[in-house]
Amino acid sequence: MRWLSRFLVTIAALSGVSVAVAQTYHPFDTSQLKGPRSGPQNQLLVLGSTHLSGMPATFRPEQLNPVLDKLAAWRPQAIAIEAVSGSQCDFMRHYPDRYKDSVESYCWDPVPAAKATGLDVPAATAAWNQLIATWPAAPLPADRRRLAALFLAGGESACALVQWLRLPENERHVGEGLDTALVAMLERLRTRNDESLLIAAALAARLGLERVYAMDDHTADAPVADEKSYEAVISKAWDNAAMAKRKARDAALTARLGQRGAMLAMYREFNRADQAKLIFTSDFGAALEEPSADRFGRGYVGYWETRNLRMASNIRDMFAMQPGIRGLIVVGASHKPYLERYLDQMHDMTVIDAEGVLR
Repeated sequence: MRWLSRFLVTIAALSGVSVAVAQTYHPFDTSQLKGPRSGPQNQLLVLGSTHLSGMPATFRPEQLNPVLDKLAAWRPQAIAIEAVSGSQCDFMRHYPDRYKDSVESYCWDPVPAAKATGLDVPAATAAWNQLIATWPAAPLPADRRRLAALFLAGGESACALVQWLRLPENERHVGEGLDTALVAMLERLRTRNDESLLIAAALAARLGLERVYAMDDHTADAPVADEKSYEAVISKAWDNAAMAKRKARDAALTARLGQRGAMLAMYREFNRADQAKLIFTSDFGAALEEPSADRFGRGYVGYWETRNLRMASNIRDMFAMQPGIRGLIVVGASHKPYLERYLDQMHDMTVIDAEGVLR
């Protein structure tokens, strides 16, 4: 009867019908083989965040201090942010037919810094990499101003802010490639409502780190032929009980902003383990099941997973450059469960409970 079994498997493969033989296969689970046997593993802490750009007028940056205190006590040695790197933005500018909107939405404009330094993005990127490689143990204020200018010219504004914050206030002035316009930009960044700046860059400066790592990726972005229909379909999928629950929770958390410890309570809520299922059910799970003939929901989920996979690879690269560190990732809360799952497959990665760190 062996020939019959082989025949049924062949017919099933051709017809797309699954059979018991195929169901017994399980992919190799890399997450079960952790190492190394000697030396520290990488520790990954993913902080799911609200996007602070959307906070109401009652929000003040100092309300984040309890969150920063908790994260500082964990002592991360590298911090990654949901920002597109200067080099990727430079790449996307060469393909405006696909990435024009993405560049306008997510990329720092390096032109003012290019005028001040005389360097385009590739040249500035090479220069700041070389400067960091030979960075002195006790850099002078002029060194920091020079590095900040190179970061701005290279499209790495959050890194430039780290250097700016590490300067004594009386040394935050024009010089070494920073002109009046760039100094004004850095001062605006210092108080801008953005978790990459108010949390990640501020924490990096507080801990004595020299930079943050841009790990976002928008190369999966592409124009949608029928944008109106696409938006209508996805909006309909999002109109569900789980999404209503998330909106009610967010409104209640925001309403408490005047209370002591409100932002710490918000971050604890966003980083609870049970939030992953709520995020999926309200958003990507709902889109996955929407019945449009164009399968817009499937396209949306495919984009989301691709983006997160590329983000995860950028994070993995950060750890590969300095193995055995504690790495903090500051990212929108919806990315958190995907990044944790993808990176937990890595052999030398230990995922840390963010809610526990915030307690």
